[in-house]
Amino acid sequence: MMKMFLKPLILLCAVILLFSAIPPVIAGQTPQNESETSDFLEPMTVTAQKTEENVQDVPMGITAFTAQGVEDRKIESVTDLADFVPNFMIFCNGGPGMYSPSMRGIQAPLETLTVSAGLFVDGVPVLSNIGFEDSFLDVERVEVLRGPQGTLYGKNTETGAINIITRQPDNDFRTRVSADVGKLLSKETGDGLAQTYTANLSGPILADKLFIGIAGKFHQKDGFIENTTTGEPFDDRKHWFGRAHLRWTPTDPWDISLVASKIQYDEGGVKMNLGETGAAAFGMPAAEYRKVSSNFKSENNSASQFQSLKIDYEVNGSFQLTSVTARSVQDDKLANDWDFSPATLMHTDKDSQYSKLSQELRLDYDNGSLKWLTGIYADKDLKDIHTETFSDYPSMAGVKDREIDGTAYAVFTNLTYPLSQRFSLVGGLRYETEEQTFEDHISGKKIDDSWDAITPKLALKYSFSPAMMTYVSASKGYRSGGFNFIASDPQYYSFDEEDLWSYEIGAKSTLFDNRLVVNACAYLMDISGMQVTESVAPAETYLTNAAEATGKGIELEMTTRVTDGLSLIGGFGYIDIEFDEFKDVMGDYAGNKNPYAPEYTFSIGAQYRFCNGLYARADLIGYGEMYFDKANEYKRDAYQIVNAKIGYETAHFDVYLYGKNVFDEQYDSFGFWSGYYAVYSDPGAVGLQVTCRF
Repeated sequence: MMKMFLKPLILLCAVILLFSAIPPVIAGQTPQNESETSDFLEPMTVTAQKTEENVQDVPMGITAFTAQGVEDRKIESVTDLADFVPNFMIFCNGGPGMYSPSMRGIQAPLETLTVSAGLFVDGVPVLSNIGFEDSFLDVERVEVLRGPQGTLYGKNTETGAINIITRQPDNDFRTRVSADVGKLLSKETGDGLAQTYTANLSGPILADKLFIGIAGKFHQKDGFIENTTTGEPFDDRKHWFGRAHLRWTPTDPWDISLVASKIQYDEGGVKMNLGETGAAAFGMPAAEYRKVSSNFKSENNSASQFQSLKIDYEVNGSFQLTSVTARSVQDDKLANDWDFSPATLMHTDKDSQYSKLSQELRLDYDNGSLKWLTGIYADKDLKDIHTETFSDYPSMAGVKDREIDGTAYAVFTNLTYPLSQRFSLVGGLRYETEEQTFEDHISGKKIDDSWDAITPKLALKYSFSPAMMTYVSASKGYRSGGFNFIASDPQYYSFDEEDLWSYEIGAKSTLFDNRLVVNACAYLMDISGMQVTESVAPAETYLTNAAEATGKGIELEMTTRVTDGLSLIGGFGYIDIEFDEFKDVMGDYAGNKNPYAPEYTFSIGAQYRFCNGLYARADLIGYGEMYFDKANEYKRDAYQIVNAKIGYETAHFDVYLYGKNVFDEQYDSFGFWSGYYAVYSDPGAVGLQVTCRF
């Protein structure tokens, strides 16, 4: 165990010692972010409770990143984000846009088409595992809220929510361009090259009234898996991203923003292969590592687009009215060879679309001590699922043409009430009802179902001083019900919502004249009606609410400014989540670990930035052992990776050398889908990044 940590720890210590010894000032040079060179940590404002607050005053576990923090950590995707948040993991199910978040040990099964932690991009809700991705380009901040968020955010936020807030254009002209060229540290074929180019600009069209922001990105990376049939990489990656932001402030009370973005993929196959169980099922020999022999051109031509219209109207100094209208569309266009062989056993062509239109209207009140908000919410979902499977075996071939149409409505309120100078009460309540209709256009089957939930929250916080706060809370979250598409027995046509109660105690402190921030919490979760895969017969499984579970854990985060420009950052999370009740015809799983729940997560980083222009950072990131199945037969072992970055910064340009997973650690998931498949981890990469600002 100690040997695994030795190289990463040596690298971190070297960064600290080397850059602590560098002379502090070279005249005439200005770093890109002067606040990073001060001897204290800046406070940060978040909108986790849909009102502006200091992150240290919010009674819940929150990890928040500024735009500078996102760049420093080289966070380019939601998977990168999870590396720096305790008890958070995002599992890649084989390809871009196919991510499943696991927060505090809870992950929604793929078949539910839902998530346990919602993603919100400028108010646009992404509450499905399809299209769970966004480009971290020109963001103002990112907030990761841990614990049930059902009161303010509704369904599918039973364990948390991720808020991505892009930068607001204003009277300042800002232009930034960046070029990033890198190389994979290991591959089976090809050049292993990668390149990313970004550009964004913003400024006034009409001073004080009308502003515009535009951002774009192109990313390309060679594949690292060889298709031995063609000799070419199997899993090339390429996508384009664009965002436009128009902001209008006609008079002082009004602030209106229209944001539209799109990401378009033009990529190869998934980064997967057959596992031992899958190879045996298909009658194939064991797969070679990072090599497939496909006779079919796999590709991903999917696209995701988001639009949001946010209107803020300040009624007076205390009241504010906010409207958020949002639309998201995911075009899921994939062609895959799921047998990864020269035979035609399971080739699929998927052309599906998932769309959501939502509207939220809320009224906020804030008089400096008493805060409350109340609002209404509605959304309309449409999932149009079309998949065709080709196979030399007629029993494996077929067409799926299904549609799920749903609507949801909610009313909610949240209150922060000062009981005394030190005590405050935070309470909230939401009622949400949802109706869905499932229709199979091939069989003619049509099913209607509905679910509703009341999700309260109650927290009590006590401020020992302006620098130290502690809290206790109880809150409820839930995940929507859904349908079993192929069930023939009416009792399995649909499954109900999953409910989760969480009880949390925590403390937040800012010590030594704002040089040290330490936040910690412990929680207990009671999960009922758990959505699990139940075997109702040896060869027949459905999603049901057959399990109960209990989870508990701790989370710790710390940031300290050691010297001018030198910071240490760390986070740790521990999870213990087990089934209390769960058995089916294949066994009794009581006492087993819940799948997709890493036993622990951690990140330890050292960063140096000073006014001489020098910059360096190293991060050690780790995940504990994790099971893939209810029987705890298949698992991914614990692993650690190291990221590093060193560069030179000025007021107008930066240049960096960086490494991601610099020791090229392999942490493949060989037990995916009960051993049928293996998902390969990304190889390490090194590169050069140059950024210019005007």
